[in-house]
Amino acid sequence: MKKIIIYVLYFVISFCCFSNTLTAAENETILFPSIDGLQITADTYIQHTDKKTPFIVLFHQAHWSRGEYQEIAPKLNHLGFNCMAVDLRSGKEVNGVANATMMRAKAEGKGTTYVDALPDMEAALKYVRNHYAQGKVIAWGSSYSAALVLKIAGDRPELVDGALAFAPGEYFKRFGKPGTWIQDSAKKIKVPAFITSARKEKKSWSDIFNAIPSKTKASHLPATKGNHGSRALWERFEDSHGYWKAVTGFLEKNFKN
Repeated sequence: MKKIIIYVLYFVISFCCFSNTLTAAENETILFPSIDGLQITADTYIQHTDKKTPFIVLFHQAHWSRGEYQEIAPKLNHLGFNCMAVDLRSGKEVNGVANATMMRAKAEGKGTTYVDALPDMEAALKYVRNHYAQGKVIAWGSSYSAALVLKIAGDRPELVDGALAFAPGEYFKRFGKPGTWIQDSAKKIKVPAFITSARKEKKSWSDIFNAIPSKTKASHLPATKGNHGSRALWERFEDSHGYWKAVTGFLEKNFKN
């Protein structure tokens, strides 16, 4: 009897250790090359083993890093999605997470403007399709990257099956782009697209949203003042539940089997 108990305890302990090892392996920091060879840093949040699980690629706002999604990505896992949060070369730090891609770009003398980050986003989406996802791939952006997510959805439809944009706008005139650079691409979006922002920011994206011909587009404007970018979903903000309700509804309607 004593031997049986010892055997059972050994099995339980071994199983727990094995399970913990699997969990650690599913969430990790990785490196992959951008289009110009710059090494991009990203955090994977992969909790679903079926490669047909819809996959969300998360891009941060200006002056920030992949740390923007420390709280958000696990919740998306719980909703049934795998995720990857990416350090773009245009950024800095947030939530104690430094932007490793930006530091690497500066060390190599590469540009770090919003526009310079576009190839990083395209490379990240390609990498996910090649290494992780056999199902739908969704691009999610915050502030400047929200605008670029919509641009990619319109110009590079082979890369994305959906787009979520938190506070997009025409942020690129100072980099030599037309004042309707994002709107012009939005006219070609055929995949499900979602836009939201702080309440006062609606004017920044209303023309972009109206230009999207997709019949599965949706938007959310909070009754409260809200917040800029994906941080609107952080628990510290009392109105975050309204954003989550809108996001969850959009994702479940368009991407859950």
